[in-house]
This record gives sequence, structure tokens and C-alpha cells, in this order.
Amino acid sequence: MQKAIRPLLKILSITFTSIFLYTNTIWAQNTNPSPLSFPTPKNVDNMLFYLQRDPNINTLIYALNLEKDGEVNRSQPINAYWLRYAEKGEKKELGYIQRKFAYGILAKEISKDKFELRFVSHKKLPFYLLRSGSDQKYYVLVTVNDKKIKINRLFIRIEGGSFWLPNVKYASIEGTELSTGKPVTERISVK
Repeated sequence: MQKAIRPLLKILSITFTSIFLYTNTIWAQNTNPSPLSFPTPKNVDNMLFYLQRDPNINTLIYALNLEKDGEVNRSQPINAYWLRYAEKGEKKELGYIQRKFAYGILAKEISKDKFELRFVSHKKLPFYLLRSGSDQKYYVLVTVNDKKIKINRLFIRIEGGSFWLPNVKYASIEGTELSTGKPVTERISVK
């Protein structure tokens, strides 16, 4: 009897392993369907967060814009620029169209150490540049799905479309939830 059960157990084991591997592959594809492998920016001065999107690995850096005396530039607190990883990691300023219609930031000072930020291409969702009371460093905060998130990375999933009208599937916000201190990723619709 035991000899008859062993082959059956082996077949069941192989079947369950195959199902498990297939399910994990599908799950991984659904959580990050981009076919690209994105680099993580390292050692970037004053970086607050970064933005990555299809169709290439070039990365937008959003850094604190400081004056020579170390204070925040009140009229333009954020400096946005490219790290062109697809072109040997070269730093490049945003072009006029990119700055005015896609990736630029509108900033409004609310108080001494607080600014409201909005992307020129998606003005509905306010972000806030704040100075931490504990370490005096600045960070960017957004509230999504009733969670206050200190942002590390934004990702925009684009599938086709055109230069002026890309087909944006979703945006995800990755960071730390302020109330728990735990990593969090939230997807938002940008339509």
C-alpha cells in the first residue's frame, strides 16, 4: 500500500509546486507589470523622492532647492531633474515641455517650513513639503486612502499612447506610513 501511495504523493508534490511557482509568477507580474528593471538612485544630494515611469529607466529626481546660506528657496523649493540612466547616468535638466506640462512642480508657501506642492500634470492631489520637528530635515508627505505617507518613490505605469497623451494605467506611491513607521505602497488613478 505504501509503495502505491509514494508515486501519488510525488505527483501531488510536483503539481502543488508547479501551481505555487505559476501563482507567484503571475502575482509578481501583476504587482509590477513593467518589463523594465529600474535602478535605485544612490548618493543624490538633497533628494526628497524620485519618480520612475515606463518606457525607459531614466529617473526624475525631486530635490530640496537650497540657497547658498542653506535655507530653502521660498519661491522654488523643489529642483527637479533627470538622471538619464539609459544614457550612462548623465544629469540633465527638464525641458520646457516636461517642466510646464508633465513633471514640473507648482509650489505655494503655506508657512515658514511648509509648502503645498502639485504636479503640473495632475493638480488634483496635493503633496506637502514639511520640515521634521525631530531631525529638522525636509520630507514630502501625501495623504492617500486615509494614510499619511512620507514619499520615497513614485511610479507611473504607461502603456502606449502618444507624447502628448500617454496611456497612464496607474501611479503608485511608495514610502513610509507616518502613523506606523512601516513601508507602504498605494496605487492611485490619475484619470
